[in-house]
Amino acid sequence: MPLDTPDSPDSPDFSNRSFLFVLGSSRADGNSEILAREAAAHLPEGVPQRWVDLNELSLPDFQDGRHEITGPPVHETEKMLWDVTVAATDVVIVSPLYWYTFSAQTKRYLDYWSGWLNFPGSDFKARMAGRTLWGVTALSHDEHVVAEGLVTSLHHSAAYLRMRFGSVLTGTGSRPGRVRADEAALIRAKTFFQGETPLALFPYEEGAAVA
Repeated sequence: MPLDTPDSPDSPDFSNRSFLFVLGSSRADGNSEILAREAAAHLPEGVPQRWVDLNELSLPDFQDGRHEITGPPVHETEKMLWDVTVAATDVVIVSPLYWYTFSAQTKRYLDYWSGWLNFPGSDFKARMAGRTLWGVTALSHDEHVVAEGLVTSLHHSAAYLRMRFGSVLTGTGSRPGRVRADEAALIRAKTFFQGETPLALFPYEEGAAVA
């Protein structure tokens, strides 16, 4: 049954949604990408998907210029990443768990978000507010709680930008293709993008809301 069928009143509305998948592995067809593509295969037909592999791009290390007057992106790769990021309603960060956080490629991409916040006329924070941030990661550990550092980083990034947070899909995959043997992860992938996407709040904001 399609995810957006009228017979499923509790299904999320995917009309006017577009997904950007940002691949941050240093290896093509890695376990994180395999898991992300499994989840993406269960999106309703016709929902736009854009896949960007950071490992294939020439992107300089981010230079912090927040205290300087800077202009919009001029580097071709950065401009492309800016364009696809602000065009998407849903951004999916696909990164293996390296030392309990993102890969270097993924972190470099997210660091550029800092620069996009500051150049005149960017309105990056306002543009991203209300959109949804997701994560997909494969790790070598069977206990997925060890990925909480990556989950927290994504969640707090969403909270800062006033984005919604769609959680992180985790799977076990140390050797190439190993995640295909993680049956629980593959089952979760089928309905991952149907999950709730609440507005991300910092812990102190959640406490204030309860009070």
